[in-house]
Amino acid sequence: MLHQLSWKVGGQQGEGIESTGEIFATAMNRLGYHLYGYRHFSSRIKGGHTNNKITVRPTEVRSIADDLDILVAFDQETIDVNYKELTATSIILADAKFEPVKPEDSKAPLFAVPFTEIATELGTSLMKNMVAIGATAALLNLEEAVFQSVVNEIFGRKGEEVVAKNIEAIQKGREAVAALIGERVGEWALVPADGKRRMFMIGNDAVALGALAAGSRFMAAYPITPASEIMEYMIKKLPLVGGAVIQTEDEIAAATMAIGANFGGVRAFTASAGPGLSLMMESIGLSGMTEQPLVIIDTQRGGPSTGLPTKQEQSDLMAMIYGTHGEIPKVVIAPSTMEEAFFDTIQAFNIAEQLQLPVILMTDLQLSLGKQTVDPFDYSKIEIRRGNIVEAVEETESKDYFKRYENTEDGISPRVLPGTKGGIHHVTGVEHDETGKPSEATGNRRIQMDKRFRKLQHLQFDTPVYVNAPHEEADVLLVGFNSTRGALEEVQETLNAEGIKTNHAHVRLLFPFPAEEMSKLVDSAKKVIVVENNATAQLANIMKMNIGGHTKTANILKYDGTPFLPRELTNLVKEEI
Repeated sequence: MLHQLSWKVGGQQGEGIESTGEIFATAMNRLGYHLYGYRHFSSRIKGGHTNNKITVRPTEVRSIADDLDILVAFDQETIDVNYKELTATSIILADAKFEPVKPEDSKAPLFAVPFTEIATELGTSLMKNMVAIGATAALLNLEEAVFQSVVNEIFGRKGEEVVAKNIEAIQKGREAVAALIGERVGEWALVPADGKRRMFMIGNDAVALGALAAGSRFMAAYPITPASEIMEYMIKKLPLVGGAVIQTEDEIAAATMAIGANFGGVRAFTASAGPGLSLMMESIGLSGMTEQPLVIIDTQRGGPSTGLPTKQEQSDLMAMIYGTHGEIPKVVIAPSTMEEAFFDTIQAFNIAEQLQLPVILMTDLQLSLGKQTVDPFDYSKIEIRRGNIVEAVEETESKDYFKRYENTEDGISPRVLPGTKGGIHHVTGVEHDETGKPSEATGNRRIQMDKRFRKLQHLQFDTPVYVNAPHEEADVLLVGFNSTRGALEEVQETLNAEGIKTNHAHVRLLFPFPAEEMSKLVDSAKKVIVVENNATAQLANIMKMNIGGHTKTANILKYDGTPFLPRELTNLVKEEI
């Protein structure tokens, strides 16, 4: 029996590839297995090759497997594109309809299964994905009953007959493959899982749930890949708690509307990707200058311009830190797991209100859309901190405006919400004095600039760097951010097992940079290898700017739109050591 199974289904977009993967993964999740799923898809509504690769284990998994055990193909392109991931112990199940051809250098056997024919005989060719599920069940020695609850949820509203037909399709697919492979039935079966129920979600779901738990009640956004699922989640859930979502005409309106809502006292945010963030830059500056809280979710994707809308990249880092004109304090956070995505979103709202500044929570496409099992979040850890909001202004005989931008010792000025008696003040994007009135006086400019930046000294952020450093002196320190964590963890485990003393640091607070924490780790390593999905080594350069380490730092860069795989990354690291 296998400890790990890697399964992939592929075909043309629009023919049920995503639903096939979803049904298989959901059923395996309910058996108690841990899963990691990653979709490759084209930036078009219909057509173009798409596939869904799912790694299944009885133990935790947070990266895509290098190899492939089972390939389910609905067209020849799926075989041609993906067969090199197969080994001699793998198998290809292909729809007999397109007369599949096995590449000459393929090590895996190919079996033509009449997916479409069986489905058509049952009433509609659309059920070929259910036949494919049944075919997979034969390889894993799973009964049709394993998929019963999933089928009931998906098709139950269409009636018992539809449910029964889909279960029959699974049964027919199982029987067809059993007849083809004979004694090999169950050869790809997994060791039993613990049966524990876990959540199964994409990173965008974790972020959206975090926003709800943080008390956000308003979202303004414009749809864009790979951020749209956050908006879709909030459209369904926010009205249930008295909130609202507005789809704006563009990202400029989304950011400024979120600023306005925060000014009114509502925890509000927006979410976008690189092209949208480019449009928001002036609004981010407005948040910084007016000291209004603003939370922005940036789901990185391939750029520049439209770039690779549906592919992995981590190239927004410099833009998120330095993109605005002028200088403002801001905070940039980069979660690397589902749990961090949830809790870091809550932290983002707390920080935005406590320090009265823009906070950017940066994910990437792999983290945003990769679907993983995760243990239920510990909601008792949630803490809401709204900062220095003045609910009542002491009455005085003076008619002076309220000192909204008072030059305080910690730089955090008292904040009033509209309608607070005695709280009248100016709000403007130009430089201003303590009451908000425009002022170009040189002394005032220095006072206000210094005041704003003092706020960063009081930043409270839990675990700015995730550290797994078993060695006081390491041969190599692996460094990354966002979704590379899973692959780096596997690389570290492999290298340590081979006697190479390896530590791992994953940076979660990108700005202000955690120089003290990272300096200690860099100093204690002979070699530092920074792993990034971009072409210009942005994280490595940020590290050098803040803590040095130029002579001992090497870069591993990948910017072809695909994530790092563990064995691939292990080999690249060994070349640098």
